[in-house]
Amino acid sequence: MWIPKSNGGRRALGIPCIRDRLVMMAAVLVIGPIFEADLLDNQYGFRPELDAKMAVRRAFWHIKDGGRREVVDADLRDYFTSIPHGPLMRCLTRRIADGQLLRVIKSWLTATVMERAGRRTIRTAEARNTKRGTPQGSPLSPALANLYFRRFALAWRDHGHQDQLNAHIVNYADDFVICCRPGKAEEAMMRMQTLMTRLGLTVNETKTRIARLPEDDFTFLGYTVGRFYGKDGRAFIGTRPSRKAIKSLLRRIHDRTTREWYADTPQNTVAVISSLLRGWCGYFDQGPVMKTYGIIRTYVDRRLRHWLVQRTGGRGRGFDRYTQEYLHDTLGLYRIPSRRADLPKTKA
Repeated sequence: MWIPKSNGGRRALGIPCIRDRLVMMAAVLVIGPIFEADLLDNQYGFRPELDAKMAVRRAFWHIKDGGRREVVDADLRDYFTSIPHGPLMRCLTRRIADGQLLRVIKSWLTATVMERAGRRTIRTAEARNTKRGTPQGSPLSPALANLYFRRFALAWRDHGHQDQLNAHIVNYADDFVICCRPGKAEEAMMRMQTLMTRLGLTVNETKTRIARLPEDDFTFLGYTVGRFYGKDGRAFIGTRPSRKAIKSLLRRIHDRTTREWYADTPQNTVAVISSLLRGWCGYFDQGPVMKTYGIIRTYVDRRLRHWLVQRTGGRGRGFDRYTQEYLHDTLGLYRIPSRRADLPKTKA
C-alpha cells in the first residue's frame, strides 16, 4: 500500500502475510536483544525504554547546557529503501552465525512485492534488482535500520570526528541532528556527507541545513527548537510543537468532522477525536505549550459543535445546545490541559 508523504509524494509500505510476519517477529525477539547491546546511547529509535521525546531532550541539552548552538539538521533521501544489502548483511554476520537464519533474512530483503491495481496483480522486484532497502511494514525493518545507522554513528565517534569538532549526533530512526560548537557546523556537515557516501547513502542536500541558534531555529521529531520569549519579554532557547505538527493535528480533526461522517454517532466521533488529542498532547508536552493547547482547544470545541449541529440539520453554532459539560461529561471529550500542573509527569 502507499502512504502519502507531507511533501506530496508517496511512501511504499509492504504488508507481509501473517505467516511471514509471525516468523519475522520471532526473529526480532531472538536477534533484537543481541544487536540492542551494540547500539550507541545516542540512538533512540524503536528501542526499549527510549522514545522520541528523550531524543529531543538530548539535543536540547547539547544546545543549552553544552553550548553546541550550531546544528546540522540532516536529512537522508529514502533511508529505509536505500540501505545496501551487502554491507547490511555483513553487519548481521558479525553477530549471527546461523547460516539458515541469514538466508531467511536475505530472502525477506529481496522478496517480491505484489500490488493490486483493479483486477490486475502487479509484481515488482525493485529490492532484488537494486540490492537495496529494508521491507517497510515488517517488524524487522526498524532493527535493521538502527543496525545500519550504527555504522555511521560508530564511525563518527571512533574516527575522531566527534572529539575533533565537539560535534555530537542525536538519532531517531532516519532522523538525526549534529550539535556542534560555533564555527564547526560546516566542517561537520562536509564530513557527514563524506561518511554517508561511503556507506552507500544519499544526503538530501535540499533539506539538509545548518541552524545557528538563537538566530535560527530547526525542527526535530515534531518539535521546533529556537528562540522564544517569556511573559516578561525575556528571550530564551526552548522547544515547542512545530507548526507542521499543529496543522497536521487540526487537519485530521477537520477531516474527521466533515459531512461524510454525519452517519456516525457523536460518541464514536468524540472517541476518535479524544484519542487523537490524548496522543498528541501526551507527546507534545515539552516547553511553552499552553498557548498551543488553547488554540487546539478552541478549534476542537468550535469544529465539534459545528459538526453536531450540521448532522442534525440545525442552525447556529451550538453553544447553548452543546455546552462544555455536554461535550466533556456526556460525550467524553478529552480535556486538554489548561495548566502546566495538569500535564502528566514525563520520563526524565
